[in-house]
Amino acid sequence: ELQHQQSHSLLAQASKGRMPRAKASNKPRGRITAYAFFVQTCREEHKKKHPEENVVFGLFSKKCAARWNTMTEEEKQRFHDMAEQDKKRFDLEMQSYVPPKDVKVRGRKRHTIKDPNAPKRSLSAFFLFCNDERSKEMTAYKKGEVPLALTKPMPLAEVDDDVVEYEGEDDYK
Repeated sequence: ELQHQQSHSLLAQASKGRMPRAKASNKPRGRITAYAFFVQTCREEHKKKHPEENVVFGLFSKKCAARWNTMTEEEKQRFHDMAEQDKKRFDLEMQSYVPPKDVKVRGRKRHTIKDPNAPKRSLSAFFLFCNDERSKEMTAYKKGEVPLALTKPMPLAEVDDDVVEYEGEDDYK
């Protein structure tokens, strides 16, 4: 029975596609915004009025957001003051907080540094064309206008089909 429960919890974690976060137990709780305090008080009021009712969070948050947007700054000031007090609490707790050294912090994975000696991919036909055209005299164009000029279609009389086909063959052999 215990093994079945463990495998079920592992499957549930795998289906979410996430690993559980390693959390430091002594880390201060994050600061709460004025809007979060407002939603918290709305929820408490709703629980007092309707103690047995289950709340659908999506609908409840939409109603709270609509109510927050119609409030004046004077009405919101109470919640802004609460948020300011919580910010002070958070700053004080963070001053004394020392993160543990052995716990890895989850976040974005850093890209591995590319080996400068690794072989480069072969150039496409467009890049071969750009290298040839760029080496020609392009003094009429400013620095950023050269690539734009190269992407504009050329008259067919200027394009030499034999050269275009031949140049690309060396790179792909």
